[in-house]
Amino acid sequence: MSNEILPPILDHRPHARLPLPSAWSTIARMKSAPLLLAALLMSLAPVLFAQAPGANSNLVEDKPPMKNWLIRLLQPRASFDKDITPGEQALMDQHFAYWKDLNEKGICLFGGPVLDPKGVYGILVVRAASEDEARALAGADPSVKSGLNHIDVAEMRVAFVPVAHS
Repeated sequence: MSNEILPPILDHRPHARLPLPSAWSTIARMKSAPLLLAALLMSLAPVLFAQAPGANSNLVEDKPPMKNWLIRLLQPRASFDKDITPGEQALMDQHFAYWKDLNEKGICLFGGPVLDPKGVYGILVVRAASEDEARALAGADPSVKSGLNHIDVAEMRVAFVPVAHS
């Protein structure tokens, strides 16, 4: 060690070490002890309350992230909107009630008919964890179950949600 003078706490020579009071006794003598203690506990909180990965794995299963899916409802013929039969209309009424219920539950974000001159078709956007789940939602539609309509499903990234329309 050089001959320079160091404060006793920085001098690593055994004879230069001074006994330090315990941290708790120092805190107890300080007027701001409660604040210091609170700051210490808050700084240690992330370490004290951190959980190991998988620590709660038996409490709640990790769910896959929800995605948005575009369901295209394909009509049986191009003229469907013009020559729908009473039986087909009854199925379409059930179709509407089914999707309205899913919309009210927050599963179906929005949907409706696309009035394409080449043939009307429907679109629906749903929240589901997988394509299989989205297909299952669409497959439970009474108009699809009956074989009247068919579906296409594709993942969709919704950039903005439609505002309420009246």
